[in-house]
Amino acid sequence: MKASTLIGIVLGTLAIFGSFMLEGGTFDSLWVLPAIVIVLGGTLAATLAGSSFEQFKRIPRLISIAFFPPKFEIQAIINQIVNFSAIARREGILGLERRKEEIKHPFLRKLLEVSIDGADPAALLQTAETDMDFITERHLANISLFTKMGGYSPTMGIIGTVMGLISSLAAAGSEPTVLIHHIATAFIATMWGIFMANIIWLPLGDKLRTLHSEEMQLLHVITSGVHSVQLGETPTVVRAKLMSALPLSQQMRMLKQSLTSSLPKQVVTAAAPAPVNQP
Repeated sequence: MKASTLIGIVLGTLAIFGSFMLEGGTFDSLWVLPAIVIVLGGTLAATLAGSSFEQFKRIPRLISIAFFPPKFEIQAIINQIVNFSAIARREGILGLERRKEEIKHPFLRKLLEVSIDGADPAALLQTAETDMDFITERHLANISLFTKMGGYSPTMGIIGTVMGLISSLAAAGSEPTVLIHHIATAFIATMWGIFMANIIWLPLGDKLRTLHSEEMQLLHVITSGVHSVQLGETPTVVRAKLMSALPLSQQMRMLKQSLTSSLPKQVVTAAAPAPVNQP
């Protein structure tokens, strides 16, 4: 789970409503069902009208992805590609045929299958670029749903406010407390519209955009790695090339781990301190 998404939404909600309550307000005064129905129902209806039903059905799934995105460790994938490069240099690219079941990432598996089937490096890169172009197109369409909802929501709040003010004018001449109540209710719709846009819809869209950037980085690493395996580059070169996508501190940790794992057992044993003889 991406804890930052939940933490940000909770903190924003607490900051807004907590400040209101510190001023002496109560949450019950904000929970006006007609205003919420206008904002939420109108936003969803406008989103449906501006997109296809197939896109609209994805909204719950996209919200779930924002909180629980598929998790792939880039370091583990780099290590796996480096191991594949060593196998390919010893046994040829066909030697990876029996290792396909070990691959969890679908994009890595697809590119390796294309390579094993005999595609040349240019065809491999073209396949990867085509896949990434279509993935980007789908992701941007999904992100635009939340961007649209972030635009519709404040407008629906204004519509609710206008309708509330009409009710206020209709109540003119009645008791002052009744008129004040209608005016307060009218502005609550604007509050909910702005709140939903800036705390829910737009942050969720930004989170999906962040996840898209992270996925594209991983797909570029996979493409470069499989291309290097296909060209028969050494595992050391493949590792150095793929680690360029990581921060320098993370690169140093990976190098240290790889050097430690590559040392002979005798060297590791000799480097360890000798046990103290007990009397």
